Amino acid sequence: MGCGQRQGKPSQAWRLFSFAQQAFLDPHRIIAEDINHSIAEERFYCIGRAGAGIMTVRFTNRGKVIRIYGAGYWRKGKNIYEDQNKIYR
Repeated sequence: MGCGQRQGKPSQAWRLFSFAQQAFLDPHRIIAEDINHSIAEERFYCIGRAGAGIMTVRFTNRGKVIRIYGAGYWRKGKNIYEDQNKIYR
């Protein structure tokens, strides 16, 4: 069985990971350093449109590979994205 799969059905974590990758493709994405957790290695946030909303993706660079270690639809990230891109609702 593949990573994050049970009997051929992708897990919720695997679907979230798939959406998280989309945030990097958003031309209006925001990349910010995670200064609170950047001790042993540099860590970053990518805030961008993914799936049905604005997703905050936590990641680090490992050579030429981006390692995603967290993602979610968090209100704070959405507010930053909308403020930086002048989106008012």
